[in-house]
Amino acid sequence: MGSLYENILRPLLFRLSSRDPEIAHEWALKSLRLLGQRTFLRRMIERRYVTRDPRLKRKVFGVEFPNPVGLAAGFDKNGQVLRGLAALGFGFIELGTITRHAQPGNPRPRMFRLPEDQALINRMGFNNEGADVVAARLRRMRKLPIPLGISIGKSKITPQEDAAEDYAYSFRTLYLYADYIAVNVSSPNTPGLRELQSEKHLDQILTRLRREANELQTTEAKQKPILVKVAPELDMKAIDAILEVCRTHNIAGIIAANTSTTRPNLKGYTPEAGGLSGKPLFTKACEIICHIRARAPKFAIIGTGGVFSAEDARQMLGAGADLVELYTGFIYKGPGLIKEINKGLIPKTEEENTLSR
Repeated sequence: MGSLYENILRPLLFRLSSRDPEIAHEWALKSLRLLGQRTFLRRMIERRYVTRDPRLKRKVFGVEFPNPVGLAAGFDKNGQVLRGLAALGFGFIELGTITRHAQPGNPRPRMFRLPEDQALINRMGFNNEGADVVAARLRRMRKLPIPLGISIGKSKITPQEDAAEDYAYSFRTLYLYADYIAVNVSSPNTPGLRELQSEKHLDQILTRLRREANELQTTEAKQKPILVKVAPELDMKAIDAILEVCRTHNIAGIIAANTSTTRPNLKGYTPEAGGLSGKPLFTKACEIICHIRARAPKFAIIGTGGVFSAEDARQMLGAGADLVELYTGFIYKGPGLIKEINKGLIPKTEEENTLSR
């Protein structure tokens, strides 16, 4: 039996925002902002959705996570609804992607649903208010009860040759507020961005960020883990090259994988350009995770792409991920999915408990 969200709320939201699905996203942000502002309401939601069990805890790259199920970057791009999202039971939230310069993103509509495939296509284009505005918002905010990752990307107006400095500005501006920082060089929706995954460009960016991190390290601000987010279209040779660059710069881990420009056997045809997310990416994401785990056993891995159930999360963790992230599954299945996954990940036997440690 489906949930209230799947049976009633989602069909209504999808129908009312059929011409522009981003409208439903805006309604969700308004609701979550209200939730974050009302303590009694937030506590009521927490009692319903938060799963507290010591067996779900993870310590990854030195950060304590209450559970391994996080929200991927892209949902809250400006840090406006973090407290409301935390009440839904996530083990961590990834904010962003944020760029040095504020930018409106691509023209609307720029998000499209493929219900038959349990997928989305987006070409948002890093729409966000810019690093300075988001940092000011985070400065005023009380610390969240769960870890906060911050995803940074290159501004569209910044030339490729200045990419390292562009990333460094956002890195420096947002550093104090992050539990980890994700370097997004793999979105398909900013022209030329994926070229930054090449060894030469990635080395320049990570060299600059490592120097920035060393300068920022004080007694008040310890070094924060840095992760690199890769594209699912990369072949394993290209991934190996990225891993080598990341080793050189003592990067904490990899986020695998971003949205895809390919359209693998979709049931619902759409001519729209942009990055595909959701169920069609699951198998490829697991293959990349498995490869990274074999080639770089000490790297942390955050797996993302097509997680819609506890079994999906188990498979992704089994492939080698330390944590998993949701986005499209959250849109299609609703807030109950986080609790469903966490409940499903609690070891049922002592043997499972030993394997999960």
